[in-house]
Amino acid sequence: MITSRTISRGILRALATTILVGLLLFFIYKISTVLTYLVISIILTMIGQPISHFFKKRLKFNHILATTTTVFIFILLILGFILMFIPLISSQGQNLSLLNTAEIEKNIIELQNQITSFLDAHNIDSAKVLKEANLTSNINFTVIPNFLNGLLGTISSLGVGFGSVLFITFFLLKDRILFLRGAKKLIPDSHEEQFLNSFEKINNLLSRYFIGLLFQLFIVFLLYLIVLVIFGIPNALIIAFLCAVLNIIPYVGPLIASILAAILTMLSHLGNDFQSEILPVTIYVLIGFWIVQLIDNNVSQPLIFSKSVSSHPLEIFLVILIAGFLFGILGMIFAVPLYTIIKVIGKEFFPEYKIIKLLTKDI
Repeated sequence: MITSRTISRGILRALATTILVGLLLFFIYKISTVLTYLVISIILTMIGQPISHFFKKRLKFNHILATTTTVFIFILLILGFILMFIPLISSQGQNLSLLNTAEIEKNIIELQNQITSFLDAHNIDSAKVLKEANLTSNINFTVIPNFLNGLLGTISSLGVGFGSVLFITFFLLKDRILFLRGAKKLIPDSHEEQFLNSFEKINNLLSRYFIGLLFQLFIVFLLYLIVLVIFGIPNALIIAFLCAVLNIIPYVGPLIASILAAILTMLSHLGNDFQSEILPVTIYVLIGFWIVQLIDNNVSQPLIFSKSVSSHPLEIFLVILIAGFLFGILGMIFAVPLYTIIKVIGKEFFPEYKIIKLLTKDI
């Protein structure tokens, strides 16, 4: 029989649970920066493990020396990245008109006027195409400056946490076995083997994935840079880098990169004749970018997604698509790593289900 005391206890228990969950979420929010450092360190550890293994196996380094050398390589790469791009963005950002909102609006209006003249010259109703759309009032001219300022802010934040990330990465690489032994003590003996198998497989697959992803972005960056240099686009290094970073976003990123490249190409040629110079160069750059994306979509991505995480390209496409609908851009970025983790855990803990067998037959 349900009494008032039972109801009161239920309400109090629900209230206490709600408060505890709220406090936990608040705590996670307050330490979100630390969690970010930890996630970055884990990714660097996964990338660094094959490098450390190479030093130990091929060059006969001891464990400490191999770990130290791996972290030192990370330091050189990150410092090289900062020294290469921060001065370029600072010194040439104004020339690109990426950090000056008023200048962007002025240039866009000038570009719109040139497009209007081009359309009128070809008997196309420019008033209907452009003026009725009220292009300049609909564009948020702070998007590009905010993007670059956000990028610089992120780099600055990483600079503040530079020592923390490297410190965590060093000990994750150095004491990996020690951490595993500690985790084993927390796991019931009946699931110990499954947990260790899952950890090793996830670690191996995601290490291959992140290394492959870095290699893919580097290839795309070089190809973008070649296209921009061929057509004499100013600040080609920065534009190629930004467009390559956008490639992290599956399927949508390359489209955004093409639009960004087209806009920056037209802005960099303002003052020249639209029909004979601006339009042809922009079309050539877009064609070059589409060729790069064709190479990436048919060579780089299938090799990385299919081989590194042992999943069919169609399977990956559907996972990314679903994650995009459910969680937006962040869902698309993290879809493949999280899906890989779920597959490995499913194979180890629920191998009897047919759907699990079908999806994990190559793991």
